[in-house]
Amino acid sequence: MTKKNLKGFNLTELQAFVEELGEKKYRAAQLYSWLYAKAALSFGEMSDISKELRAALSSCAEISNLQPVAQSVSIDGTTKFLFSLEDGLAIESVLIPSTKRISEEDKRLTLCVSTQVGCPLDCKFCATGAMGFLRNLTAGEIIDQVIQIQRNSAKRITNLVYMGMGEPFLNYENVMKSIDIINDGRGLNIGARHITISTAGYADRIRQLADEERPVKLALSLHSLDNDKRTKLMPITKKFPVDTLIEALDYYYHKKRSRPTFEYILFDGFNDTAADIKAFVKLSRRIPCKVNLIPFHSISFMHPSGIGASLKPTPAPRIEVFADALREADITVMVRSSSGQDIQAACGQLAVVESKAQPRNTEGV
Repeated sequence: MTKKNLKGFNLTELQAFVEELGEKKYRAAQLYSWLYAKAALSFGEMSDISKELRAALSSCAEISNLQPVAQSVSIDGTTKFLFSLEDGLAIESVLIPSTKRISEEDKRLTLCVSTQVGCPLDCKFCATGAMGFLRNLTAGEIIDQVIQIQRNSAKRITNLVYMGMGEPFLNYENVMKSIDIINDGRGLNIGARHITISTAGYADRIRQLADEERPVKLALSLHSLDNDKRTKLMPITKKFPVDTLIEALDYYYHKKRSRPTFEYILFDGFNDTAADIKAFVKLSRRIPCKVNLIPFHSISFMHPSGIGASLKPTPAPRIEVFADALREADITVMVRSSSGQDIQAACGQLAVVESKAQPRNTEGV
């Protein structure tokens, strides 16, 4: 008999499960608390559940746990975790301490989680895209990144960003299920306002998220407002052109009254011009937004070809010029640090070379 892996079950599913065992419904709440709030790794740890029930659970169910393989610690305190999955594949997650020195900001501890093994989108600046795509993660595997890393962290994880390996909106149901459990006060209890989902540009899912009740934050990996340029960087633009994305984001903003964040990697001489600034200012007048300007981090270790091999980072002084020009137009701008760059954990650098697959045709993704 195949055992059911309970990690990833929501409360409703656990209630159905315990009733199948002939147990009272309240047992589901106990299981839910042990799985998520108390982060139990086995049924044996569940001290307020009888030995008989624990034995019954062990006979038909299991609690699957990601297996830690390695940790790399950056000079700036960023930690990259390599986890092995049950099928032998692997993923990476990154724990990022605050770089600010304001007392309140020092309390921030951000975890960047993965949602897929690899990614099918083949963005030319991203190491994960160079891996190709192997499979989606389950809701339990997404949640367990938080559980396993929190168990190894002296400080509480305060913020969660779905910006690791993979495109979250291509694994929509599992991502949203994981968010519901992580956000739940009876679960991992990370507030929705401290959870951000980043997408490469699935306009249909942006609209769907706008129609749903989850008050999570949305970030779009934009990188250019010029359709031709963005297509060169991000093939998904063929399916969802820039104008289509902007329409979806306009719908999102007016539906939720929540400003989206634009993630924008600056490439020397490619998307850092006066024309790019002018386009951004025009967009901000239509959609109030926040902008994260991100230095380009080398992915030479993945041996990119074509435009990916020619991309160069905009020098730091010109990044500041770009940022100041946007601020003068009353746009909220943050220049992101390169946390974890020395351990290949910075934005765009996550990849498990041993799990590399052939990139998938993205025309219809």
